[in-house]
Amino acid sequence: MALVGVLVFAVYAAAAALAYWVLAGVVRADVSLASTLAIVVVATVVFAYASYRFGTRRVLQELDARPLARGSSPAAYDRLDRLTDRMDVGTPTIYVARMPMPNAISLGGPGDGAIVFDRALFRILTPVEFEGVLAHELAHLESRDSLVQTVAYSLSRTVVSLLAVVLLPVTLLAAGVSRLLAWLRGQPFESSGFDVHQRIGALVLAVFLALTLLVRAHSRSREFAADERAVEVTGRPGALAAALRKIERASEPAGGILSPLYVHTDETDDERWFSTHPSMEERIDRIRELTE
Repeated sequence: MALVGVLVFAVYAAAAALAYWVLAGVVRADVSLASTLAIVVVATVVFAYASYRFGTRRVLQELDARPLARGSSPAAYDRLDRLTDRMDVGTPTIYVARMPMPNAISLGGPGDGAIVFDRALFRILTPVEFEGVLAHELAHLESRDSLVQTVAYSLSRTVVSLLAVVLLPVTLLAAGVSRLLAWLRGQPFESSGFDVHQRIGALVLAVFLALTLLVRAHSRSREFAADERAVEVTGRPGALAAALRKIERASEPAGGILSPLYVHTDETDDERWFSTHPSMEERIDRIRELTE
């Protein structure tokens, strides 16, 4: 068992040495730290932008969204034209889809945006309520919220990945020592008590969770900001609040890759920390405060 433990440790040590050799080669390269960081940041932003562009197409395909012809809904386009005249945003393409729950989502940015409405919204919302929801989604396009969130997610993943790579040699070596001690004690499948590699993993996980919480908190703040902008443009806070209440009552929990785009009303306190949207009750309370 001692021999097996030594062999297992040798494998881990070799992997740690290889990881260290690769990292040392990168450090010894004739490239400054500032240049390296700049390259990483630029590459991350470019990748995020590509994901943002292709992500819009993917969501539209996933929803099987169809463009809404101006002739089939002139009243909706009249309200859209009035709102875009008051806001710093081009005229987006309006799509209609059958979503798992009544909802509206904005995709893209000010010049190439798209807004997708669930078919049910045309039935349950009054014209002024529809205008409030439309203004909210236009506010997201105006502020480029979709792009900002995509870049933020990409940067947070890059930071976590870099941290994990830098700590990889130490993690592998510590894991090898832990396995060696376990074999020497005759309990290869039990913990050796040497948990340095686990602490490193916990550190990386803690950084990942902290960055995720920050990004999700920013997303929730943008929902409040979009509500405020919609009220500012339409001048009808009551209409937007009524629309949100109707959407809340008609909503049911949804799953799948589109789940983060919807608002769930049955979340626990812990789940709300990781939610991309505040609760409807919070949004409605904020809107009511604007009228006081």
